[in-house]
Amino acid sequence: MIERLLPAYVSCAATREESLPGETLFPEEEELVARSVPKRRNDFTTARACARRAMRPLGLEPVAVLHGRRGMPLWPDGIVGSLTHCDGYRAAALARAADVLSLGIDAEPHAPLPEGVGELVVRPSERARFTAAAGIHWDRLVFSAKESVFKTWYPLTLTELDFDEADLTFHREGEERPGDGAAGGTFTARLLRTDPAVPPVLDGTWRVEDGIVATAVLLRPDWQEAGGAQEG
Repeated sequence: MIERLLPAYVSCAATREESLPGETLFPEEEELVARSVPKRRNDFTTARACARRAMRPLGLEPVAVLHGRRGMPLWPDGIVGSLTHCDGYRAAALARAADVLSLGIDAEPHAPLPEGVGELVVRPSERARFTAAAGIHWDRLVFSAKESVFKTWYPLTLTELDFDEADLTFHREGEERPGDGAAGGTFTARLLRTDPAVPPVLDGTWRVEDGIVATAVLLRPDWQEAGGAQEG
């Protein structure tokens, strides 16, 4: 799904398998999950297996993917990327820094958020814009889209962005398959906190299919030259 949300110059790899046989961690990665519970270790390993698969089309040799502050993945020089994992889906998206300044991807189970969480994630202005379309759990879609926004924001600012500091508007478009809940489109995120490293509005894409909601945000290096516009 992720590859459908990003341009062709972004290398994506994804799996719906819980684990990928034969995939192992680098010693430096092993240290990061040495005391982790099995699920955390499995998610970590499978996401990094996807990352190494995404490295190949970019001409990169497989390398360890460690993390910095707030769990931010650390990529080879000249590469930007993002990881995501949830029950039933793991993915990585990588691109050359000459093509992409920052990007964020996220995948979530397509189900309602736990009770009480939606009030923390969804702004009243966003809820008022939800459509009556059946089959879309909008609160979960908002959560995923904001995760993609934050993953794009954080590497450029090294500051956290709260859920209520982005106001999202969604648009449905393109192919839909009646009866199975598949849908997709775009979204815009108006940032309520300003930073010179990031435009005030970020554009993203989303898709719901086969029980998974996936979102992506991409910021081009030339966004300032384009007057704040960017390709998503």
